[in-house]
Parts: sequence; C-alpha cells; structure tokens
Amino acid sequence: MLSQFWLTFPAYAIVFALGASVGSFANVVVYRLPAGLSLLWPPSRCPRCGHRLRRRENVPVLGWLWLRGHCAHCRAPISPRYPLVETITGLLFVLVFWLYGLSLTAFGYGLFLTGLLVLSLIDFDTMTLPNAITQPAVVLGLVFQTAVGWQNGAPIEGLMAGVVGAVVGVWLVDAIRLVASVAFKKEAMGAGDAKLTAAIGAWLGWKLMLLGGFLGCAVGACVGGLAMALGWLGRSQPMPFGPFLALGGAIAALWGDAIVRGYLELFFPSLVT
Repeated sequence: MLSQFWLTFPAYAIVFALGASVGSFANVVVYRLPAGLSLLWPPSRCPRCGHRLRRRENVPVLGWLWLRGHCAHCRAPISPRYPLVETITGLLFVLVFWLYGLSLTAFGYGLFLTGLLVLSLIDFDTMTLPNAITQPAVVLGLVFQTAVGWQNGAPIEGLMAGVVGAVVGVWLVDAIRLVASVAFKKEAMGAGDAKLTAAIGAWLGWKLMLLGGFLGCAVGACVGGLAMALGWLGRSQPMPFGPFLALGGAIAALWGDAIVRGYLELFFPSLVT
C-alpha cells in the first residue's frame, strides 16, 4: 500500500499544482471582474502600492507563505483567502482525478467546480452572479455534454441532455422565485440564480441538476433559518443564494449518481437494475 502511494504521489502532486494554478487565476477573476478591470493586464501586483509580484512571489500557495502574508515592498497584509482559494481548487482537481482518473470528465469537472467556486465568492462579495461567467458556462456545459456524448458514441443525445438540463434549470428557479415572491411579497431570488442553475443543468443534465437544486435549497434554508434564529441575519436582509446552489451542484457532480442510486434502492428497489 505504501509503495503504491509513492507511485501515484507524483501524479497527484502534478494535478494539485495544476489546480492551484487555476485557482490563482480564479482569484484574479473574483477580484477584477466585479470591479470591471482587465483579467490579463496589469500582471499580479499589490493593490496598495502597485508592486509587481516577482515569479517566486506569484507561485500559488507557496508565494503567500514565502511573503508571510505581506507585500514584500510596503508590508501591507495580503488576504489569506488567496492561498485558501488556490488550495481548495488544487484539492478539487485532486478529488476529480481520484474519482474519474485521467479522463475528459475529470478535466471538465475540474473547470466546472472552479467556476462554481468563483461564482460563489463573487456572489458572497457583491450579491451578483455576473453574466460574463454564467452565460459562457451554459455554452461550455453544452460543449462538455456533447464531447462526453461523442466519446460514448452519442453526441446528439449528450447535447440534448445539456439543453434539457439548462431549460429545466431556468424553469425550476423561475417557478421557485415566483412562488417565493408572492409568499413574501418581495423579490425572493435574482435572475443570476436562474442562469447559474441553467449552467449546472447544462453541465450535469436535468436529473443531477434537480438533485443539486434540492440540496442547495435545503442547505440554504437551514443556514438562513439558523442565521435568523441567532440574529446574524434580519428577516428582510438579503442573503446570497448562489453559494448554496453551487454547493448542491458540486455534490451532484461528484456523488450525484451514487446518491440517486442509493435513494432508489432504499425507496424504489424495483426501479434499480
């Protein structure tokens, strides 16, 4: 077992490094996109003094540790969220690689989960889900479904699975938003939530999208109710819902098939083949 670990460790280390590098760019998107700044220029720099990071200072995770969380020029503190996002993204890449191996699914889900993380952070910071991410995510999801279908000899079926998932996702959130808005007599959800759910449906198909939506709503309701009970959130105070939808979508992507199968075996065993 130990020898097998050392044989596979280099592969997982490479995958983690790749994921952390993607996470570094994710930090750029989270910071610059809502501010209307270019994602490519200028290169990474200190937001206080403008000091351009050198190569070793810009290495994901290690660069922050090397600098001890402070700018090398003006000593301004650098948020620990930067290495945390890089670490989380790296671990997500390792997880999908462990689950799916070196495959198209692993590559696609790595990007998909990174996008969900980016949207969650932006929604948490700004209470918005930018069209610049959600709309391309729908298109990329359809491309991914088509490619997976092509790999399985059924590209049209793959494309249609993504299209149906996206459409059902929009309908689902619009229906929830309509009912909740009537019940609470105010806008309950933003249009960005519907677009995010459409993107999840495009990537996962309608079945896993429904599972992800259910999980997201359940967790969001529990967290929101607990926050109001503890006085952390007022009844009229808005709460970002995107992170919960993203969490549900991530769980559905990674373990959705097993969850659905377990549910059917428990309650409808005759439907399981």
